[in-house]
Amino acid sequence: MITLYDCATAPSPRRARILLAEKGLAHETVQVDLRTGEQLSEAYRRVNPQCTVPALRTEDGLVLTDNAAITAYVEARYPQPALLGETPEEKAEIASWNWRVEFEGLLAIAEALRNSTPAMANRALPGPVNYPQIPELSQRGQARVQQFFVDLDERLAGREFIAAGRFSVADITAVVAVDFARVVKVKPGEQHPHLQRWRAAMALRPSMSL
Repeated sequence: MITLYDCATAPSPRRARILLAEKGLAHETVQVDLRTGEQLSEAYRRVNPQCTVPALRTEDGLVLTDNAAITAYVEARYPQPALLGETPEEKAEIASWNWRVEFEGLLAIAEALRNSTPAMANRALPGPVNYPQIPELSQRGQARVQQFFVDLDERLAGREFIAAGRFSVADITAVVAVDFARVVKVKPGEQHPHLQRWRAAMALRPSMSL
């Protein structure tokens, strides 16, 4: 059976949990406690030398150590429902918007959080190497998150889904980003009516409670 190395409080493994739920894939779960630094332990380094979650061990023992690889593998192995698109045009549009949500949303939130939180001093970037915080990057991250909400709201005007007229990994990534933004005190407001409508619709999917 597939094994997911997870952390219930972190955004990145939540993307993998939602993906597996949408595919209907049963899996075992191993919790990795990021609060105590378990991801940096020797035991976990033997699973994932990058010291990050999620990681996915396949039925054949292959270990995938990021969401891009996990998504590509799961989609190829279990193609339905298609979450990366079916036609070349759908695949391109979904890939483009998934990347935008990662870069403009999730990475901006991480920039704001990891460069300001005292508990993350010298942990400004995930992984095995310590990097110092840069307070100015936290300020820039906050501005980027605010703009991300504006841009996502504009994108969702008249649309049910973010890309290709269908539910996809772009919606999964965006739900996680929008919800995670609360850690830097940003959330959709009345100035984001299309974003609010979309998020309410996404909440009707059972996977989004994970």
